[in-house]
Amino acid sequence: MESQRCPLLEVKKNIELKTPLVKGPSQLPLSRSRLKRGPNQMEDALEPAKKRTRGVGAATKINTSRSRVPPLTTVPQTQGHTAVQKVPKKTAPRCSTAITAVLKNQKPVPAVPAQKPGPTAVPPIAGVKKPSKRPAWDLKGQLCDLNAELKRCREKSQTLDQENQQLREQLKEAQQQAKDLGTERSTLEGELARVRTQAEQGQQQLGNLSAHVLELEERLGTQEGLVQVLQKEQLELQEERRGLTTRLEEQERRLQASEAALSSSQAKVASLQQEATTQAALLAERGDRLHGLEMERRRLHNQLQELKGNIRVFCRVRPVLEGESTPSPGFLLFPPGPGGPTDPPTRLSLARSDDRRATLSGAPAPTTRHDFSFDRVFPPGSRQDEVFEEISMLVQSALDGYPVCIFAYGQTGSGKTFTMEGGPGGDPQLEGLIPRALRHLFSVAQELNGQGWTYSFVASYVEIYNETVRDLLATGTRKGPGGECEIRRAGPGSEELTITNARYVPVSCEKEVETLLHLARQNRAVARTAQNERSSRSHSVFQLQISGEHAARGLQCIAPLNLVDLAGSERLDPGLALGPGERDRLRETQAINSSLSTLGLVIMALSNKESYVPYRNSKLTYLLQNSLGGSAKM
Repeated sequence: MESQRCPLLEVKKNIELKTPLVKGPSQLPLSRSRLKRGPNQMEDALEPAKKRTRGVGAATKINTSRSRVPPLTTVPQTQGHTAVQKVPKKTAPRCSTAITAVLKNQKPVPAVPAQKPGPTAVPPIAGVKKPSKRPAWDLKGQLCDLNAELKRCREKSQTLDQENQQLREQLKEAQQQAKDLGTERSTLEGELARVRTQAEQGQQQLGNLSAHVLELEERLGTQEGLVQVLQKEQLELQEERRGLTTRLEEQERRLQASEAALSSSQAKVASLQQEATTQAALLAERGDRLHGLEMERRRLHNQLQELKGNIRVFCRVRPVLEGESTPSPGFLLFPPGPGGPTDPPTRLSLARSDDRRATLSGAPAPTTRHDFSFDRVFPPGSRQDEVFEEISMLVQSALDGYPVCIFAYGQTGSGKTFTMEGGPGGDPQLEGLIPRALRHLFSVAQELNGQGWTYSFVASYVEIYNETVRDLLATGTRKGPGGECEIRRAGPGSEELTITNARYVPVSCEKEVETLLHLARQNRAVARTAQNERSSRSHSVFQLQISGEHAARGLQCIAPLNLVDLAGSERLDPGLALGPGERDRLRETQAINSSLSTLGLVIMALSNKESYVPYRNSKLTYLLQNSLGGSAKM
C-alpha cells in the first residue's frame, strides 16, 4: 500500500505546482491585437513605458522573474544581457518594461522537489518535441509553449487519475472481502460456542446418569446380600423370606414411582423457570413502555399547559357574609362560557352607578356595566374542590419538574387566606389549596414509586412584612425581631436562592403539613383595618421543594411549588386623621401596595418578554425570581 500511495502524492504535488501555469498567461496585459503587431507597432504601443525604464536593467528584471516558474523555458540572465545589447536601442527597453509589468502580477511558484519515479509514474510523452528558446519579445510564442506544457500536464494528470481510481476499486474490493470473512468468522464462532454448550450439557447429563447407575448398583449389591442371607435361612424362615420378597418388590415399585415423580417435578421446575424468565422479560418490556408513556405524558401535559398559557388568571367571587348588605339584582352577572351554558364561565359583568354624577345633576345616576374576561370565573357558590381541580394541573407540572407559583390576590377581606389555607374547624370540605396540593403530590408520588421514581419534599413557610422576611415556622428563641431572615444565593455562581435562619422541614404525610400550617397561623402578622376585622398584613409564601430521582435510568427532576397568600390591598385616604396605630397601618399599606405594584410590573415584563425584569425591586419578587420566568407556570 505504501508503494501505491507515493505516485498519488507525486501527482498531487505536480498538479498543485503546475496550477499557476494556467493562470499565468491570463494575467498578461497585452491583448491579442497587440501580440500580432510587428516590432515597430509594439514600439509605438509601449511608448509610455519608454520614459519609465530604459537600459539593460529592465531585461535583467524579466529574466529574474521568469526564473521563478520552473516549466517555462527562459533565457539565462547572461544571455538576456547579450540579447539586450543586440536589440536596437528603442525596442528592447519598451518590450522589457511591458513584460516586467505582466510578470509582477504573477504569483511566485514554489520550487518543485525532485520526485522519484514510482510504480505508477507516467512515462514521458513520446514524439513531443521540446520547444526551442524564444526571444523575450515573442510573448505569443511563449504563451503557446505554456499552453502545450499545460496540455501535457493535464494528460498526465488524467492518466494518473485513472490509475488512482483502479487502485481505489481494488482497495474497496479487498475491504469488502475482509468484511465478509469477518462476518463468516463471527457466525462460525457462534456455532462453535453453541456446540460447546451442548457438549457440556451432555457431559453433565452423563455424569448424573453415572451417579444414578452407581447408586442403583449399590442398592442392588445390598439386595443381593440380603437374598443370600435369606437363602441360607430358607429352610427355617420360608414364610419370612416370602414376606421380605413381597416387601422388596413393593419398595422397588415405590422407588420407581418416586423416580417418575422426581422426573415430572424436574420438568415442572424447568417449565416454571422458563415461564419466570418470560414473565421477567415481559415485565421489563412493560416497564420500558410505561416509562416511555410517562415521559410522553409529561411532554404532552407541559405542552397543554403552555397552550393554555404559562400565566393564567382566575377570578373567584366571595359570597355575601352575615351583616353585609345584599347587592341589587343584576349587580353581578356571570355569562356562560364559550361552549354554552354547560361550559364554566370565563367572563364577569359588573353594574355600577356613578354617585358623583347624580349629586351634580340632581337626576338618578345612570348605571354602567363593566365586562371582565378571565381564564376561569368561580361564582359565589363554587366549592374549594372546584377551585383546586382547576389548578391541580399546575401542581402536577411541579411534580414533573417545572417551577410553579400560585398567587391569591385581592382586596382585604376577599377570602384569599380561606382559599389558600381553608376554613377553621378542620372540615374536609373547607380545606384550602395548600393541604389539597400536598395530598395530591403525596398520592401521585406514591403511584410513581411503582415506576422507579423516588420523591422527597422539603417545606418552608415565611412571611414578608414591611419588606422584612420572617420565618413562620420559627419556635422558641428564633421568634421575634431577632429572627429576621435574609435572601441569599445558595453558593458562588449558583442561581438557587435560599433564606437564612429559616426552617426547612422534610414532609411526607398530611399530618406533618397540618402541623406546619397551624404553627404558621399563630405566627403570622394580622391586624384590624377599616375594611376587615382580621386582615393579613404580610405576604405569606409556602415553598415546597420537590426532588425526584429515577435511579435505574439516571433521571432527576427538581422544582419548587410556591403557594403565595398576598396581603390585602387597600386604597389610602390621605384626608383621614392618623393616630399612632393608624400610622403603623399606613406604613403597612404603603409597603403592601408597593410590593404588589412591583409584582404586577414583573408579570407584565414577563408577558411582554422584555429583556429587563425588575425582580430586585421588592423582597417578594426577588424570593420568587426562579419561579416566575422561563418555563415557570403561574
